[in-house]
Amino acid sequence: MDETIQESDQRLLELIQLNLIRGVGPRIRRTLLDRFGSPAQILNAPRQELLNVPGIGTKLADAIIYREAKSTAEDELRRCREAGYQILSEESLEYPSLLREMHDPPSLLYCKGSLMPEDELAVAIVGSRKCTHYGLQQAEKIAAALARAGITIVSGLARGIDQAAHTGALKAGGRTIAVMATGLAHIYPPEHRELSEQVARQGAIVTEFPLDQAPVAGLFPQRNRIISGFSMGVLLIEAGRKSGALHTARHAYEQGREVFAVPGRIDHPASAGCHDLIRDGAMLVRDVDDILEGLGPAKAPVMTAQNREVHTPRELSLSEFERDILNLVTLEPQHLNEIVQSSNLDSSRILSTLTILEMRKVVKRLPGGYLVRAMG
Repeated sequence: MDETIQESDQRLLELIQLNLIRGVGPRIRRTLLDRFGSPAQILNAPRQELLNVPGIGTKLADAIIYREAKSTAEDELRRCREAGYQILSEESLEYPSLLREMHDPPSLLYCKGSLMPEDELAVAIVGSRKCTHYGLQQAEKIAAALARAGITIVSGLARGIDQAAHTGALKAGGRTIAVMATGLAHIYPPEHRELSEQVARQGAIVTEFPLDQAPVAGLFPQRNRIISGFSMGVLLIEAGRKSGALHTARHAYEQGREVFAVPGRIDHPASAGCHDLIRDGAMLVRDVDDILEGLGPAKAPVMTAQNREVHTPRELSLSEFERDILNLVTLEPQHLNEIVQSSNLDSSRILSTLTILEMRKVVKRLPGGYLVRAMG
């Protein structure tokens, strides 16, 4: 073993080795882990026991047993460290908690750039590669507005809507995450190499695939579950009825995420998929407030880069004074008089602002003059 790779890396190397075996996708890996308990036990399992696992044939069993990927795994880890990439397992502290909620989370996440705690407040923006000027305009405009509010923009680095979403977030100085269906050594499409560098500087490029994975059509739908998994909600802009973006919406519904759609011209096929989603219950988006108000509460309070604790995304649309008044209201019921007395501010202004906060559903009024911070 290379001297730069320590014994403590053993479990990570086993995960990489398993990830490198062609044919071991998310579902097969989950089945194997449920059966054997750990990557080490899978890699050391007798041939017949492997063959007894549903979905494992002789070819795949042999690939696991002969451990052809072992030396490749050590080389993979070394290359990542030399390039400054992280490889995060589900046990890693930096591994996104929203991904852990998925029934088939990526066992490994290759990461160029950095994932931050505030990325828990994320919205995915996806849509067609072949889009209209209107679609590009809306994607960039909405992504920029969300990024300015403090939302991380997640997309797939593809041409069209994805590109516009990343660009909008970058121009606004916000954070953005690109989830790829290829390895980090294969930026796809190749003309987005410069865009990928900008994304890595202001967020991260992530993938579950090994470094040298080239583009393969079947891996893009698999990647889409991670785009939705990273996010509190998914926004579709210009998705036709055959658009791959609809896979992302389906994954979002399965994962319990909110689904939003921007309407387009009713006679234009580019928006037919979005209109179907709206008809079937997706939230129609007119502006950014529709998204911030439509998102549910964060799983746990999120600390933003400005050192503010956010419980629900709709708090991000508040003015600075409104946020100051909101911070007077706790998760435990307090009487209105107690809230007013806890501040040196003008009582009439506090009362009027509390009414606004109640209308914006971030504060809830209880019987007897009590108030509490709203969580949903």
